[in-house]
Amino acid sequence: MVEHIAVVLFRTILMYVLVFAVMRIMGKREIGELSIFDLVISIMIAEIAVFALEDIERPLYDGILPILMLLLIQIGIAYISMKSRRLRLLFDGKPSVIVQNGEINQDEMRKQRYNIDDLLMQLRSQNVASVSDVEFAVLETSGQLSVFTKEQVKQGSGSTNPGKKREGDISSLVSKIKFEALPLPLIVDGKVEDDNLERVGKTRFWLKNQIQAKGYLEFKEVFFCTIDHNGRLYINGKDKS
Repeated sequence: MVEHIAVVLFRTILMYVLVFAVMRIMGKREIGELSIFDLVISIMIAEIAVFALEDIERPLYDGILPILMLLLIQIGIAYISMKSRRLRLLFDGKPSVIVQNGEINQDEMRKQRYNIDDLLMQLRSQNVASVSDVEFAVLETSGQLSVFTKEQVKQGSGSTNPGKKREGDISSLVSKIKFEALPLPLIVDGKVEDDNLERVGKTRFWLKNQIQAKGYLEFKEVFFCTIDHNGRLYINGKDKS
């Protein structure tokens, strides 16, 4: 009896340490925002750990080896995904626009099986009282709703006379873009997203002038470049190493 308890306790501690180490190696993203792929991996690891604890007659390597294999799969796919945006979209999916220009996108809600109660609940959790206060809202791949209120967009426009022109530019930009993600990527891993450039009514010539003003001569020198709903660019260069 004592020997049985000792074995159970040993296996429990061992599996705890193993699962804890695996989740740490997989990265903090696993804790904060699970994609479908991350969720599947996490559930499988948890189930395998339970099987190893339930049947103490089963060799420990029957639980350890599958968990290590899942870890290798997750690390391998995460590494490849860093190199390929197409693969990232395949595994993580795309963000979905639920509210655009103050209007609920019912077709997208049906496609995502996302009902009005879900929408209202997530709006309340972000202290937004009504859909009428929302300029646009995006359902992220993690299931979280990113919300931009009309007041936020208005404040970003500015209130001075020069801001009047700025406000018109922003309104034009917002109306042109069919948001798939916010902010909108223009360069990813050194490659220009031509479709997104077209959405904001800009050209490669314009984009090259923007990055050159920041000290980057070629698109391939830029790791990530986005434009937000205020028309502001964020540019991050590639590491020199």
